[in-house]
Order: sequence, then C-alpha cells, then structure tokens
Amino acid sequence: EKKPCPLCPEEKFKACYSHKLHRHLQNLHWKVSVEFEGYRMCICHLPCRPVKPNLIGDQTFSKMGAHYHCIICSATITRRTDMIGHINRHVNKGETESRFITVPAPKSSHEVLKESATDVQVLPNYSTPQKTDSYFNPKMKLNRQLIFCALAVLAEERKPIECLDAFGATGIMGLQWAKHLRSSVKVTINDCNENSVTMIHENCHLNKMKVKLNTKEDDNDEAMRDGEENTDTIEVTKMDANVIMHLRSFDFIHLDPFGTSVNYLDSAFRNVRNLGIVSLTSTDISSLYAKAQHVALRHYGCNIVRTEYYKELAARIVIAAVTRAAARCNKGIEVLLAVALEHFVLVVVRVLRGPSPADDSAKKIRYLIHCQWCEERIFQKEGNMVEENPYQQLPCDCHGSMPGKTAVVLGPLWSGALFNTGFLRRMLFEAVQYGLDEAQPLLKTLVCEAECTTLKHFSTHSPYDENKQEECGVYIKTPNTSAESYLVHRKRKSDEVIRNAGKRQKSENSAEHPAFYYNIHRHSIKGMNMPKLNKFLNYLSEAGYRVSRTHFDPMGVRTNAPLAQFKTILMKYSTPTYAGGQAEGPVHLTEDVQAGEQVQAAADCKAEDDEFLEDDKSGVAVAMFTKDYPTHCAAD
Repeated sequence: EKKPCPLCPEEKFKACYSHKLHRHLQNLHWKVSVEFEGYRMCICHLPCRPVKPNLIGDQTFSKMGAHYHCIICSATITRRTDMIGHINRHVNKGETESRFITVPAPKSSHEVLKESATDVQVLPNYSTPQKTDSYFNPKMKLNRQLIFCALAVLAEERKPIECLDAFGATGIMGLQWAKHLRSSVKVTINDCNENSVTMIHENCHLNKMKVKLNTKEDDNDEAMRDGEENTDTIEVTKMDANVIMHLRSFDFIHLDPFGTSVNYLDSAFRNVRNLGIVSLTSTDISSLYAKAQHVALRHYGCNIVRTEYYKELAARIVIAAVTRAAARCNKGIEVLLAVALEHFVLVVVRVLRGPSPADDSAKKIRYLIHCQWCEERIFQKEGNMVEENPYQQLPCDCHGSMPGKTAVVLGPLWSGALFNTGFLRRMLFEAVQYGLDEAQPLLKTLVCEAECTTLKHFSTHSPYDENKQEECGVYIKTPNTSAESYLVHRKRKSDEVIRNAGKRQKSENSAEHPAFYYNIHRHSIKGMNMPKLNKFLNYLSEAGYRVSRTHFDPMGVRTNAPLAQFKTILMKYSTPTYAGGQAEGPVHLTEDVQAGEQVQAAADCKAEDDEFLEDDKSGVAVAMFTKDYPTHCAAD
C-alpha cells in the first residue's frame, strides 16, 4: 500500500511504497534533523510556517519554506544552525520540558560489514557519498589491501611508525592497520565530519580497541569486557586534514578524499618524516581519464587528450602533481607503486628530504609528444632550447606523409619509473603472509611489469632474510674474537650493505621499464587474424626487445620496441582471414602492406571502370586515388 510522507505536501512528494518512503525520510528529513535529549526534530516542508508572498507583476507567488519545530516552545525556525542555537538558549535558561507530545527517535539499525577480519558499522546508503556521512565503498577493497601491504613493508623497516588515515569515514582502513600490525604502528584516524567521528568511535569499540580521543583515553568497559586480549589504542581526531598534517609529523600518510587530492598535497609533504611514505587515492577519473579535459587542466595543470594509454597517462599526471608539491617543500620522491584501475588511481611514493633529491625529481617532469595519427609517443628532450622542428623527435614519419599538424604536446608528466621492484616483491610477501588473496595476482603482474619480463617465478621465502644474511651471516663471533674487532667488522659490513643497496638502486634505475604500452587490438591489421597475446610476447622477446604485460590494459603490451617494428612483427605472425568476414577494428598498416593494398586497389579500379581508363591521365588519377584513400579511411 502506498503511503504519503507525513512531513511533505502531496504536490512535493506523492504517495509511494514503504521502501521508497523510508529512503526519502532517511535522506531528506532524518539526515538534517536536530537531536535533543534522545529526540530528533526533523525538517518539515508542510505549509505551517507563514511565508511572505512575492509579488511579480499581477501574480502573487508564495514559496513553501522548510523549517524546524521547536519541541520546547511553538517556534518555527528555518535554518538548522539557528535551531541548534535556539535549543541551546532554552537549555541555558533551564527550559528543557517539552510542551508537545513527542515520539522517541527510533534506534538506527546499522548494518555491520566485515572485511579482512575487521567489523564496521555503516549507515544506510553507505555506498553513495552524496547521501551518507560515513562513506564505505566495497569496490575499493583491492585499494585498501595494496595500501596495507605498503604500510606493512614500512613497518618492517622501522618500528614503531606513526600513520595517518586523513579521511577516515567509517575508519575501516585504520582499524585494519591497528588490528593486524598491532604494536608496530600508532594509528591516527581523522575526519572533519562529526557523524563520521562518532561512527569511527563506535567501530573501534566494535573491534575491541581503545580510543584515544582529544588526548584522553576513552575506555569502553562494556566493549573491553568481552575481549581483553586486544589492548591496541587508536587516536581519533576531528579536524581538517590540512590542519592535522600541518600540526603533526607522520611516517605514513594516506589521502583518500572524494575526488582529487591536489588540495592536500602541500600539507602532506610539509611535515612527513624522511624516508616516510605518502599514498594517495584519486577518484576523479573523469578528468584523469580525459573525459573532462578542462578539469584536468584546472586541477593538475596538464593538457591531455584521450589516448590508448590513458590510464598510465593518468598515473603520470598524479605523480607530476605530487612531485611539484614535494619540491615546494624541498623534498624529492621515489615512486614505489602506481596503479590505475576502473574506479581509482593509486600512487605510493617515498619521501626523500633535501634540495638535491627535489631537483632530481623535478627534472623528471617533462612534456610528451603524441602523434594523433599512429599514436606513437616520446618524451621531449631535456633542455630549454626551442627546436625548429619538434616532429623530428617522433620515430614515425606521419608529419612528412600527412597534411597539416599531426602531433600534440601533452603534459607536463612524470617521465620516470612507475614501480620499485624490490618494494613490490616485499609487498607480495606481506600479501601472502596476511592472506590478501585479491592483491596477490595484481602484485605479481606489477612485479613482471616493473622488470619488463614475462617470467612469473616468485620465491616463497622472505625477502628480508637476504638482507639479514648479508648483515649477520657472513662473520661468526668465536670465543677468541675480541669484542672490538667484532664491532668493527659489523660496522664495516653494515657500510658495505648500504653501498650495495645504493648500487642496486642505481642499476634498477638504469634498467627501468619502458614508458607506456601498445594495445594489440588497436594496431591489428584489417582482414588478418592476429596471434595470441602470449605468443606475440614471445615473438617480441625473440626479436631482442624487452616485453611484458601491463595491469593498465589487459590487451596492452609494454615494450621498448618502436611502433613500426611492433607492427612489423604483428603483421609477420598474423594470418589472413579466409572465412567469417574481415576482422573488425581500426586499420593501421605498415608501408609494405599499404603498397600491396594500393596495387590491389588500382587493379580493382581498372577492372571496374573501363571508360575512366580510356583517358590518358587515368593512370595518374588511379595512383593518386589509391595512395590517399586507404589511409584516410583508416583515419575515419
């Protein structure tokens, strides 16, 4: 049976079924209500408050005004803040008795969700950020697991570490940190919304954890009575994210606002400790994925277009913004991880203090030259001198063979590596240790992508054991060994380990993965069956090129082979389609294939148009036609 809303006129909200009415009351009336001594004063849209009519011409319009009813007196007040002040004045005067028959507010039924052995209470419409204060997105589980692995790796390097979840919402991420890493981390969960802070407080008690709120420990005896084994303490703060990052220093900071995170980068790098980690999740994919290019220019200062490698382009845009923010604070960065999936772009960087690392990082921000005809791309050369012909930097010759301007300048972008192989291997080890099944396949793909190889051999032993063996397993102290010589040897050995680590980092940087990737479907040949992706990777590897798959695109190939050679090998191992019609897809032909099709097109024209061939200039006309027409068809 359909029921009307008791707080709205019929012309504003028509009668509907109970589930829709419940959603309407929750989102429109209950969310903006004012609470007083266990009762809630919901906003009312009925014509019970006299509104001054507006006279326009000969017509009189009376606007329906939303208002609150005071439960103590008969006043009707429009604004919520004025209503709160009105109630406070009644309390200061000692007037707390209601003059109306009130109905107690029903107890809110919170749904309890479980993720990675952590329970959280969520409000209705928890997956819609516009309709709830405590936003919880189940689709971001993989993102939370990757961030947890990065924090676990940092916790193995030094203990304890202070970590901040700047946008707590339900507090799920900070609770997972404290519950699994325990004494290795000191977790601070922050949110500027009062309802979210209350929800975080309740979720901490739900997981049997102490809450340190406003520098005082708030112990819930009833919550701790069921499980005394967990004595971890989580600090919950209510302030703006920029403020808390300016006031305090942290070893690990995670930023996950709703939308872009560029407004918080300066504060994040202001007080972060040396060799600390800053991770940020950007969900403004409409601008990063070139659907709203003007927004990307406004937020990130980058000029972008839609390309086949748009996801990697988005990751490099975010890293460039991070690099500029760190450089303003005299800090450099080392990119540990960059992931761009359907719903988010995740970037994890390590902070390197000092003007020299800042300068080195800033030099890696460069512009990209992108050919819009064949989608070849290359970063501009370093230097401030203006080149006479920038098209010469592109490996392709589209500018010479095509009329007009064929390339655009994109950026500025990050031109360095997107992954750190050693850090990714340690993240994979932590994912196996804590049973994070969803993150393991992605991390294996990232390790192969960072090394630019198709081999998938991963050791099961801890990567930390090798460092311990290098430090402690070579020299054994015997009873005849003096303490001084033993300490001197340990010091020399530690210095040697540091030098070896620096050498390994330089070698990794010199052999970093190629920039960007090619989509095999995008460059397939019309009328040809292309080889299987794994076989094609082997063909490229046999030709002497580095090659791997990429997580940015399931059909993408990351390789250092030029696009012309990429197409040549693809054409070499493609087979003609004799049945089932021609293969669908855009046409991108090599020079040999173009010449062959030109000859075939010329033969077809001669067979079909005998009258046209009788003209003396027909051969020139046909040659001009067959030279231009197939290429322009490919562009269309």
